[in-house]
Amino acid sequence: MNKSFAFILIVSLALCGSQVCQAETKKNPEANRLAREGAEAAKSQDWDKAVELLKKATALDRKYGDELSAVYQRAGYAAANEQRYGDAINDYNEALKLTPQDAPRIHEQRAAVEMKIQDYDKALADYSELIKQKPNEIKYLNYRAYIYELKNDLQNSLAENEKILKLDPNNQDAKTRKQRLEQKIAERTPLTPPPRTPTASPAHSPAGKKKP
Repeated sequence: MNKSFAFILIVSLALCGSQVCQAETKKNPEANRLAREGAEAAKSQDWDKAVELLKKATALDRKYGDELSAVYQRAGYAAANEQRYGDAINDYNEALKLTPQDAPRIHEQRAAVEMKIQDYDKALADYSELIKQKPNEIKYLNYRAYIYELKNDLQNSLAENEKILKLDPNNQDAKTRKQRLEQKIAERTPLTPPPRTPTASPAHSPAGKKKP
């Protein structure tokens, strides 16, 4: 009885597997076609068409998500070069959703655009994410120190600068920035006022005595 049940179960699973395979076979050719057309559109730099086709391909087969992310990144780079910074950031956002494993590259690309539009808070967040992954990357630390200075957060900029100088004591950007920051901090620090000179109290006649 148990053997019979096991045989039926195996046959059922085999039939189900066969049906899944047939479904995949029917589905994949369409996904493949859409992906090929999307790749051709990307070669022609028709980014809207490439994205549309690869989105459809990815909906049918998730393996094309990587290609869609790559197109979003290329489209973002092209948009940034054309000074369409909002479009560029949107493209990078979509790429990050599809391929979080590409986060370092996407954060760096997006931060560069955010710097262009002076969105320093978002650029700072992107560089902070990069520093979490590569805490000793001087390039990222330099950018974060620079952004802190632009935001007039002099103490954080100086602290970040010290990290750079510990890693690379001869880093010229950090050495120049340190001098500049120390001067700005000194200018902000109010001078201590001199002590007040005590004034002599007026002389009083002894009580009960009258002046002659």
